[in-house]
Amino acid sequence: MSSSSSSSHLAFAHPEERAAATASADPRDRISLRDYMVDVEIGAFQTERGLTQRLMFNIVVEVQPQAAPLDDDVDKIMSYDRITEAISDELAAGRVNLLETLAEHVAERILAAPQAMRAFVRIEKLDRGPFKLGVDIVRTRAATPVQAQTDDGAVLHPVVAFFDNAMIADAALVARVAGLEARGAPLVLCVGMPEVAPAQVGIDVVQKRIDLLAIEQNAWVLAARNRDWLVVDSRTEIDWAIRQGKTIVWAPPKLVLDAVDSPLDRASDGAALALWLAEELAAQALVMPEGQKLSAGSRVPVETFAEQAG
Repeated sequence: MSSSSSSSHLAFAHPEERAAATASADPRDRISLRDYMVDVEIGAFQTERGLTQRLMFNIVVEVQPQAAPLDDDVDKIMSYDRITEAISDELAAGRVNLLETLAEHVAERILAAPQAMRAFVRIEKLDRGPFKLGVDIVRTRAATPVQAQTDDGAVLHPVVAFFDNAMIADAALVARVAGLEARGAPLVLCVGMPEVAPAQVGIDVVQKRIDLLAIEQNAWVLAARNRDWLVVDSRTEIDWAIRQGKTIVWAPPKLVLDAVDSPLDRASDGAALALWLAEELAAQALVMPEGQKLSAGSRVPVETFAEQAG
C-alpha cells in the first residue's frame, strides 16, 4: 500500500488501528471502548436545541504497562469505567455546541488518570442524515501541561528564559537574571549547545544523547555564574524548586528521554527544547534572545530580552 493510500486508510480506521500504526517505541498496553452510544443534546444549530440525538463514542487509551505483578487486582490497572465516567461526567457538566469541544474535554478527563499516556477519541453524530458526522482527536499526556502547585493548591506558572552562549559569557548576565526574578514568578533558565561542538558519532540515537549531555554541561557553566541558581533535571525537582521560589537551571537529558512524546529529534536545538519545557510547565512566558528562531504555533507567549530591557 502506498504512503498516501495508507494515510487515507488510517484517516477512517478505527482508533485502535490508528493507535497501533502510530505507536512509539516504548511498550504500552491499550484499553478500548467501542460503539458506546448515548442520547445527548448537542449542536451549534438552532434546530439541534431542545432535542437529543445519538452520539457514538469509540475511544482507545494507551496506558503504561504495570511493572509489578497484577495479582488479579483491579486497583492496579486503569479501569474501563474511567472511560465511560469521563463521558458521563463531561456530559453532566453542561451543554456544548461542538463535538470538538466534547472530545477535547473527554480526553482531558481520561488523561488525568496516572496510567494514561495517549487517548484517541472518536465521536460521531448518528441522526443528522443517512450518514455519520464525526470528529477524531489524539491527545497525549505531554500535551496536557502538568502544573506545579503551592501547598494551598494555587497553580504556579513560571517564566522560562533561554540564554545563548554570548549571554552566558556576558558580564551583565546576573543583572539580567535579577530583572527576570523581579517579575515575581518562578524562573527557569535554559541553554543550548556549548561553543565547542561535542564528539560526533555515526549513530543517530547515540548522537542525540551526546548532544543532550553537552547541553547539560552548558547548564552547569551557566549555574556557575551564581551559586544560588539550582541545576535540576527531574520533574519532581523542578516542581519542588518552583514551590521553594528557587531560580532553576534546567539540565534536559532526563526529562527529554523520559517524555511520552519526547522532543529527542530536537536534542541539539536548545531553543526548541526550552519551548517544549515552557509548554510542559504551562509557563506564563518564554523569554528569548532577539532574533532567535522558533517553530510557529507555541501555546506559550514568547517575549524577547530586548522587550524586557525596554
